[in-house]
Amino acid sequence: MNIGLFGGTFDPIHRGHLALANAARDAYTLGRIYFVPANLPPHKPAQTISLFSHRYAMVALATSGSRHFLPSLLEAPVDNGKRGFANYSIDTVRRLKRTLKKADRLFLLLGMDAFHEIATWHDAGALFEECEFVVASRPGYSLADVAQALPQQLRPPQLVTRPFRKQPAQGDLILPKATVHLLASLDYNVSATRIRQAVASRKPLNKLVEQSVAEYIKKAGLYQADERSPGFGTRLG
Repeated sequence: MNIGLFGGTFDPIHRGHLALANAARDAYTLGRIYFVPANLPPHKPAQTISLFSHRYAMVALATSGSRHFLPSLLEAPVDNGKRGFANYSIDTVRRLKRTLKKADRLFLLLGMDAFHEIATWHDAGALFEECEFVVASRPGYSLADVAQALPQQLRPPQLVTRPFRKQPAQGDLILPKATVHLLASLDYNVSATRIRQAVASRKPLNKLVEQSVAEYIKKAGLYQADERSPGFGTRLG
């Protein structure tokens, strides 16, 4: 079976996340996609994020309508709910693979902005050995940009990628130790920042998040202007 792993802060999970997951499922026949909220995102050490319990609850609500989408506790906090250590994707991928069959293929789902920083991830080279990547493309990125974003030890020489500078980031990039599948650009103008602004302005959220998630945000008092709201955790760093 083809399995997807979609990790992120999910603060909150929104329609853009679901659009990426649906496109990946259709394109690569993913039988299951695990949505994995991060306990401590390594790349957001100074950002205030909502408590894991809220983010996991919103993921569970947003994915409840699909039998292919499964909320996951792979990165749930331990130690009686304490924040603990940062979650690294390589550890999460290996933890999930221990539960899969040898014949299963694992695909890691990402947006292009996240993939552009992939070389800075912990043990990034090993991550490409453990799974294939599915990346949602964006206008303005070329196939050469995708190749040059790879960890240095996997990156083709610029002489090789130079002819692809004018080729949009589409199709598959298959190298000896890295496989990247590129989804067509998804037309979803939504972000966590836009959702927070909508909450602060008391605007409807239904075009940005699932109805159940919008109701949860309201009931839990998330993303209010006052960061002392019960929906926020401590500042990391």
